[in-house]
Amino acid sequence: MTKIHRSFSEPDRANLSWEETWRQEDKGLIKNYEVGRALAKKEPELAEKAKRGELPVLGYKGGVDKTLKKKEKIGALNYIAKWQALRGEDLNLNLDEEIVLTCTKTDMRVTFTMDLEKLKNSI
Repeated sequence: MTKIHRSFSEPDRANLSWEETWRQEDKGLIKNYEVGRALAKKEPELAEKAKRGELPVLGYKGGVDKTLKKKEKIGALNYIAKWQALRGEDLNLNLDEEIVLTCTKTDMRVTFTMDLEKLKNSI
């Protein structure tokens, strides 16, 4: 069971190689979290949406901007890392567990996972 935690107050890491950023135990989730913190400063309206429980489009599978016929979809834990940062929360994920959230704006239910097969086979 791989748990990834990073305090919101911890500074961004610097001078990491691509391997160190994306191939370590956290699989790049800390980098996504750091990007999310920067995004919250750059786009405070987006951060407010996340704080309201909305799942805005963020560059990884998981965001929803409209209600679809099928009210469920699959998203990536990378999305959740950015989303937690936008909300001002600590990064707190378990790579072996899925997280299910319902967007407060669209009522879409999203299951977030690190399972590449599920992500690949989802629309």
